[in-house]
Parts: sequence; structure tokens; C-alpha cells
Amino acid sequence: MKKVLAAIATTLLVAACGSSGGSSGGTPEGKALTVFAAASLTESFGELKTEFEAQHPGVSVIFDFAGSSVLVQQLTNGAKADVFASADQANMDKAVQGGVIDGTPTVFATNKLTIAVAPGNPKGIKGFADLAAGGLTVIVCAQQVPCGSATQKVEKNTGVTLKPASEEQDVKQVLAKVSSGDADAGLVYVTDAATANGKVDKVDFPEAAGAINNYPIAVVRGAPQTDLARQFEQFVLSAQGKQELAKVGFGTS
Repeated sequence: MKKVLAAIATTLLVAACGSSGGSSGGTPEGKALTVFAAASLTESFGELKTEFEAQHPGVSVIFDFAGSSVLVQQLTNGAKADVFASADQANMDKAVQGGVIDGTPTVFATNKLTIAVAPGNPKGIKGFADLAAGGLTVIVCAQQVPCGSATQKVEKNTGVTLKPASEEQDVKQVLAKVSSGDADAGLVYVTDAATANGKVDKVDFPEAAGAINNYPIAVVRGAPQTDLARQFEQFVLSAQGKQELAKVGFGTS
């Protein structure tokens, strides 16, 4: 009887040890890294995800792409994330002031506006002032969104006042309305036009140089994966990260 009880106890002990944390064979458990990023980073960060995951087996990078102002609001309302990448300094400053950023944000890229138009530019738009002409359906970003604040800065600098048909919550929504034909023109970033796969043409205008947006990145305070978050931040800031960003037209230092 004692032998039977001893055998049972040994079996239970082995089972308990086998079920406590981690997978068998010493293989690390999968980890998810959540990155809140401006919508204009969709394509370039998608490429960085592939490269980062290849260098960190078992890690999955999960993105939440949206307007930077929306992401800041989610973070200050308690949403969990590991990294925040903003399309402007103003929204990153709001995140810092809201107490949701760990450490000092670092600028990793710059971007500027261009005019997205239908392929072939059928309306013959040549510059920013043309967008104020009658008979055009023009779409812009909302004021609180980085591409919207940049648009307003250009308006102020040029004295040209636009009368948009709608104001969207992120730059991809503006691009979508132009590419679908719902709008004649829209103010987007040069990077968005570059990654539109021929669905739009772009009309660059010199006044865009007066409204350059800086893109800062930072680790979120209380990040579930702090170490991985810092590694991703450094990866974005690395030569490899900057090379990927430059492919679609981001400025990098």
C-alpha cells in the first residue's frame, strides 16, 4: 500500500512541475508587443514588424493604427500598450502631460503634406491655392489630428482658407475618399501617396515645407512588455529602421 501511495505522489509531483509556467523543452513562451501608432505609419511599421519578429522569435507585434489624438485619448483613458508613436509632437506632449509615457520621447522621422488627386489629375490642380476654388470636393483631416493641424498651419501661412467637404479622423480616411472618387482632392502625407499603389497621384506644393511634422516614439508607462518595448523603440531608431522609413518618403536624421 505504501508503494502505491508513493507512486501516486510521485506522479502528481511530476504533473505539477510539468504544468507550472513555460512550455516544455525550454522554449520561451510567446509574447505580444502592443504598439499604438499613427495611421500614416501603417505600411512602414508593417515592414518593421516582420523584421523585428524575425529577430525576436516568439514575439508578435500587434498594432493599433489610428489618428494620434485618438490614440492619446485611449492611453489616458487606461488602454494598455507598450509603445506609442505619434505623427506630431503636440499629441506626444499630451501623452507626456497625461502621465502615460515612460522616459523621454525621441523623434525618429519627419513628414510633410501633399495633395492627393485622382490618377492623371483630371481637375488640373497645380497647388495649394487651387483647393479653395469652387467646384472641388476637398477632404482634410480634423484639426486635432496631426495632418489636420499641419493643414491649418499651411492655411495660416498662405492666407488661403479651405472649405472642406469633410474632416476625417486620420489621414488614411482622407486617402480612401480620394482613391474611391468621393473627393477630388485631399491633404495627405507624401508617404501615404507613395504607398497608395497608384490609386492616387500627388501634387506637391512648396508651402508644405512650412508645416513639417516630427514623429516621436516612446515607451508607455506601465507597459506589459517594458524590455521588449525599449527594444522595439531602439529598432525604429536604428539605421535599419530609418532605412525602412525612408523607402516611403519619411525624412530621417
